Amino acid sequence: MSKIDQHKPLPQIHQREIVARSGLFRVERVDLEFSNGATRQFERMAGTGRGAVMIVPLLDNETMLLVREYAAGTHSYQLGFPKGLIDPGENPLQAANRELQEEVGYAANNLTEIHQVNMAPTFFNARMNIVLATDLYEQRLEGDEPEPLDVIPWPLQDIDGLLARDDFIEARCIAALFLVHKWLTERESA
Repeated sequence: MSKIDQHKPLPQIHQREIVARSGLFRVERVDLEFSNGATRQFERMAGTGRGAVMIVPLLDNETMLLVREYAAGTHSYQLGFPKGLIDPGENPLQAANRELQEEVGYAANNLTEIHQVNMAPTFFNARMNIVLATDLYEQRLEGDEPEPLDVIPWPLQDIDGLLARDDFIEARCIAALFLVHKWLTERESA
């Protein structure tokens, strides 16, 4: 088994150029030189840089809340956890509570940062904070969704049933499900 070199120098960036732009993303071409002298051009997408949150809301000790919303990438309705960008001036927990109110109609008295994940870090700098929301109470804020989201209560103990669904496929949601389940299990056994 090889040892991971934590001190390996990062490649040197010789040039960066924006080659495409949309309302949400920039595509940047980066000319790199690695420590062994190899040179390569990489393309990467850059978002807002603010980060995002995904919230796993627990209505009670046995029920989590999911949302069903339109996913443009697959042109389908998908089941997942509420999520959204962190607005300027917000920290992840503030953003999580705001998104929860906008998408699910609840606020949380208790918010816990569980983990941070990145999506496709080879090509995309998009970090997402996974947040557990408990001790919920009804409170709604106006959101930016084009249509009301369906809020779906789901038994926390039926993870296999959720994973078997054709409309619960987002990798970040699956990661959040397992991370929160692991966190809750460790808290119960402590």
